[in-house]
Amino acid sequence: MDYNLCDYNTVKKILSAHGFNFSKALGQNFIIDDSVCPTMAEMLKADEKTGVLEVGPGVGVLTKELCKRAGKVVSVELDERLYPVLEQTLADYDNFELVKGDVMKIDLKQLIAEKFADCKTVKVCANLPYYITSPVIMMLLQSRLPVSEIEVMVQQEAAERLCAPIGSREAGAVSVAVNYYGESEILFNVGRECFMPSPKVDSSVIKIIVRDEPEFEVKNEKQFFSLVKSAFAQRRKTLVNSLSNSLGKSKADVTNALAQLGLASTVRAENLKMEDLVNLTDLLFG
Repeated sequence: MDYNLCDYNTVKKILSAHGFNFSKALGQNFIIDDSVCPTMAEMLKADEKTGVLEVGPGVGVLTKELCKRAGKVVSVELDERLYPVLEQTLADYDNFELVKGDVMKIDLKQLIAEKFADCKTVKVCANLPYYITSPVIMMLLQSRLPVSEIEVMVQQEAAERLCAPIGSREAGAVSVAVNYYGESEILFNVGRECFMPSPKVDSSVIKIIVRDEPEFEVKNEKQFFSLVKSAFAQRRKTLVNSLSNSLGKSKADVTNALAQLGLASTVRAENLKMEDLVNLTDLLFG
């Protein structure tokens, strides 16, 4: 049966039949606007040779649109209360598979190898709960999974931060990490009225094209991200103060390194370009 999963009454009836109540702790807000998920699925540009990994399918409204376009869709869901719901709403799609568990604890490289062996390319698509947005995106990028693209819906403020140009006031540590591993952009915005229950903030759909290799060569990634995290942890402080406090470097060492890059001792993290952060890491850690 082809359910209209954007119809409030239909979804309410299905959830009620399975005794489901929304969980604030899991950040559950289901889409009820019938234009959002088709647009997301279209912009993913999936075809019969594409495998799609979805995180948190909810009642399956986005999943259904992905199944119409992709060769195979594998959705990872933590909430066991939704398992019978998804079995009902996606019963018509034989290219759908549900993986039960926590996406942060599953070996995704192994999962992709097993589930998408016949697919030419693999992409990630999801309507992410706000509370796990950054951890999930960072895990997907840092794991260096064999995926070409990540398209996710996140809180609008988070989207602006994730896609902020390095060296802008909006940029933070997560902006640097996303830029290091990929190329990001905001695709479109989604109002709070498009969800059930309605959240207190608006959302945005972003796309990250995953780089085959980082654009900048970093000698030691652990040291690089340690410096980035320290630099942006206390944004109002100068780099001299923030890095000397957290990295165990003297203020003289940091000042000298900045001078070698042609930067003033009063510079803050938000003023640095990507190459500045890379070069500063090499200078401070040798």
